[in-house]
Amino acid sequence: MDRGRTEGQRPDRWTAGLAEDGQPDSRTAGRADRHAGRQAGRASGPWQPCPRSRSRGRGGQREGSSRGGGRKTNREHEPKSSDLGPRHGPKVTRRTLASGPAALVAMAVLPALVALLAVLLVLVPLVAARSAPFLWRDLAFFGTMARSSLRCRRRLAARPATTLLDVFRQHVRLRPRHPLLLFQDQVFTFEDLERRSNRAAWALRRRAGLRGGRTVAVFLPNEPAYLWTWLALAKLGCPMACLNCNVRGRALRHALEAAEATVVLASPELREAVEEVLPDLRRDGVSVFYLSAASPTAGVEALLPAIEAAPAEPPPAGHRAGVGANSKAMYIYTSGTTGLPKAAVITEMKMMMVASLARICGLRPHDVVYTTLPLYHSAGLLVGLGGCLDVGATCVLRSKFSASQFWPDCRRYNVSVIQYVGELMRYLCHTPQRADDREHGVRMALGNGLRAEVWREFLRRFGPVAVWEFYGATEGNAGFINYTGKVGAVGRANPFIKLFAPFELVRYNVELDEPVRDHRGLCVPTKPGETGLLVIKITKNTPFHGYAGDAQKTQKKILRDVLAKGDAFFNSGDLLMMDAEGFIYFQDRVGDTFRWKGENVATTEVEATLALVSFIQEVNVYGVAVPGCEGRCGMAAVRLKDGAAFDGDKLFAFTQDTLPAYAAPRFIRIQEALEVTGTFKQCKTHLVQEGFDPTQVRDRLFLRDPARRAYVPLSAAAFRDIQEGRLLL
Repeated sequence: MDRGRTEGQRPDRWTAGLAEDGQPDSRTAGRADRHAGRQAGRASGPWQPCPRSRSRGRGGQREGSSRGGGRKTNREHEPKSSDLGPRHGPKVTRRTLASGPAALVAMAVLPALVALLAVLLVLVPLVAARSAPFLWRDLAFFGTMARSSLRCRRRLAARPATTLLDVFRQHVRLRPRHPLLLFQDQVFTFEDLERRSNRAAWALRRRAGLRGGRTVAVFLPNEPAYLWTWLALAKLGCPMACLNCNVRGRALRHALEAAEATVVLASPELREAVEEVLPDLRRDGVSVFYLSAASPTAGVEALLPAIEAAPAEPPPAGHRAGVGANSKAMYIYTSGTTGLPKAAVITEMKMMMVASLARICGLRPHDVVYTTLPLYHSAGLLVGLGGCLDVGATCVLRSKFSASQFWPDCRRYNVSVIQYVGELMRYLCHTPQRADDREHGVRMALGNGLRAEVWREFLRRFGPVAVWEFYGATEGNAGFINYTGKVGAVGRANPFIKLFAPFELVRYNVELDEPVRDHRGLCVPTKPGETGLLVIKITKNTPFHGYAGDAQKTQKKILRDVLAKGDAFFNSGDLLMMDAEGFIYFQDRVGDTFRWKGENVATTEVEATLALVSFIQEVNVYGVAVPGCEGRCGMAAVRLKDGAAFDGDKLFAFTQDTLPAYAAPRFIRIQEALEVTGTFKQCKTHLVQEGFDPTQVRDRLFLRDPARRAYVPLSAAAFRDIQEGRLLL
């Protein structure tokens, strides 16, 4: 009851409940009786607090109670039952009854309820573990991904936006003397690279006339200049086009045109490639500079003297005005295994997201990351070097991969995290075994393309290294991470993440080179254990930015009417398989899988099998056209182990026992070295084009001969018989 009211105000409270005939309703009558009882209690003597009376504290909150707590009685001054008015008599009676049979029932039921709750607390996790064994790990990883995504979005939603460059500069302020980059015997701290990139920014603005928004192509090998040039261009608001060091001639010109680059910053090491296209570049108004002290080419300025003479203070922040989440940060080109390179657009948001991948996998500020991957690729530049910029770790950069120097480098620089891609791990496993193979401080390996058999051999030989395998395309809008350590898998179909990044594996017709569609014109999802094309829905959370300067190829990567009319998915071009537990395995690229004898042949599976042959060091499987035959016939390019000889009888017996008849290669080509891209992906295009013609191929060729149960040398006569249909395969 509100003690602020006067006695004259109280009747209004009760008359508010009168019925239409002027008589109180049932609730009002009850209130009146209780009110009369209180008045009678007061008339019997001086006022004393009753058990249900409470005073109000600050803000109107009742003292002795809380919003969520029970009522508390002031029993210190509780009157005897004989002093209570009529309202309190029945109350005492109810309390007495509550301590009788009802209390006994409650006391008997309560232990049973507690026991039931305990059983549920034990059974629910057990049932969940049996029905969904990875539920808690899926949920925990979803939380990690959600925090990472929110961090990136919060940074870039700020005004002005906090980009990866700004994160780097935060580390400069917090730990200026901490090493960021180690290269050979050189050590570059965060402060060193901040000052160096400031000088480069001033020099580029003055000598090259750079302004925000102009694209600058970087044509450099792995060296420290790559990093401070990247930072300098970011300080000027200029997107960077990362040219593959292996492109030449027409492909190089195409790459520059696609990104609309107006300036090229090159290394003297690539002088021949520069001079080959220099006349065309000058005609198109493209300026070329060498990042060196002297220029080996007439008419091309060496920029290093101007950089060293420039001020070390940062350029005005106004150069980056307007940079936001969707601003173009760089262009990274596809590997170029087929056709001309395509310039994938990398926005500031995507760059931040990819750079956070290493943090998600467990990279910490005290780690030392060893990368031999080329910086013109997203794995080396964004995951490796970008990951160090994000968390403030140290990156050890090597100009080129060396299997013999890999572990000595890890010991020399106290490496704790290594990066891998493609066949790099296989090369390490093929080195001669040493007594100190396990004497290193590497705790984590981060990369993609690790085959199951190499994965197991790597762990057996080099010790318990935590392998974080992931899947993703440079231009893709989402990917997978194997956060459980399942050998051979590229990730999991996390049901929580899938709500925000929907994807699907759909049936694919290899022969027609297109997805299978039902009577409604929609794609058909695969079942567990069935290989399918990976497609990822294009949404606000998972946008696809396409390729610069090539709208046609951008549209070609968009698959429409997948699960519903009008939807749009990114076509990964990769065939994957999901098992019953939700683990996802890479199977093959769409263009590499071929069809023979009415069956699909996955080149990666055949390669993994042939790699077990004792005399084979490396193998690259592909399909070749045969006149008069449908599909393509299997062929394998093989590099033999040092000192080993090719054994056609043994290889035939092995393939007979381990491969289906349609998957066993019909032709074998012996090569001194297998062609790979800069990121150690095998090249198949030229091999497919050259086929198995002994007059065109200088390497030794062998034909699978079922009659002799061996692989025999392919003669010109046998080749003619195959071409004319007299020798059936």
